[in-house]
Amino acid sequence: MNRMKLPEIKRRISRPVKVGRLTMGGRSPVSVQSMANTQTSDVKATLAQINALAEAGADLIRLAVPTRDDTAALKQIVRRSPVPLIADVHFHFDRALEAIDAGAAKIRLNPGNIRDRVQVRRVIAAARSAGVAIRVGVNEGSIVERSDSAIRRRDMSRRLDELMVEKLDEYLKIFRQENFHDLVLSAKSRDAFTTIAAYRALAKRYDYPLHLGVTHAGTPQTGTVRSAAALGTLLAEGIGDTIRISFAGDPLPEVRAGLELLWSLRLRRRRGLELIACPTCGRLQMDVAPIIEAVQRAFAGMTRHVTVAVMGCVVNGPGEAADADIAVCAGKGKAILYRRGKKLRVVPQDKIVQAVLAEAKRLG
Repeated sequence: MNRMKLPEIKRRISRPVKVGRLTMGGRSPVSVQSMANTQTSDVKATLAQINALAEAGADLIRLAVPTRDDTAALKQIVRRSPVPLIADVHFHFDRALEAIDAGAAKIRLNPGNIRDRVQVRRVIAAARSAGVAIRVGVNEGSIVERSDSAIRRRDMSRRLDELMVEKLDEYLKIFRQENFHDLVLSAKSRDAFTTIAAYRALAKRYDYPLHLGVTHAGTPQTGTVRSAAALGTLLAEGIGDTIRISFAGDPLPEVRAGLELLWSLRLRRRRGLELIACPTCGRLQMDVAPIIEAVQRAFAGMTRHVTVAVMGCVVNGPGEAADADIAVCAGKGKAILYRRGKKLRVVPQDKIVQAVLAEAKRLG
């Protein structure tokens, strides 16, 4: 596409942290994460999902390891995974040690759930010895003390973003004491405003890489908007080194949404189909929705970046056609086909998709 040269986002340069063969932070590209929803102890199912997520574009994948069976399976999975794996550890420090021994590239740890600081220090020592990074994170739901009503009343009178940053700083004391700095930080909320405020504060206070996310974002319909509002704002300000857009259900749409967000902000080089489609109106003489869906299916396996515009009339169509690799401007029962702004021919409605795909292949 012929785009004017625009200013690029000036990113916050964080401390580089190795996560397997990836570098997180520094001047490395923002990475995309997802999380498998299989039982990790089911090696076959977990590897199948890892491979699907990696093929979709995931740079790292997190796995839950709540049981010893899970960490035992993790050792087999790590050996066969195409991307670095993160072990999600919550209550049992033994799982953290086992995950490190199994070859996890990073572990996700909430020190608030492991109150014995001797155990936390053992995890830090094991991670240091193995060259494993640790993500230390807080979520909105985990920061308010529940054991003491006076503390709870005090906490609830304060802003959640301030509480999350304060709690995270409390967790980080033990890592500072141990001089361990291969850390990635996160502070997630289900609320976009709270998430933005918390990460802005973290970006000012620390130089560690930041993992961006909105927790409990819901379905793809709600989660896409909430995540784009929070993560898009932060990324546009240069904040964030790795992202996960969280949806309930199948994790594959998480990866696609995450990549689209980074592509839209020009933080990653786009690959595959970039589809431009008109919003449709009363000027339409052809139902372009089935054509759009068919184009998406036809280009599903393409990794080379190609821009296709499917326009429903000649009002905005020629303008988009001039800027796209391939474009069609639909009329009644037919469409005009363009390649990089050059008008080629008129094609019948039932041949539009085949013509678009053929021209894309001719681009080389």
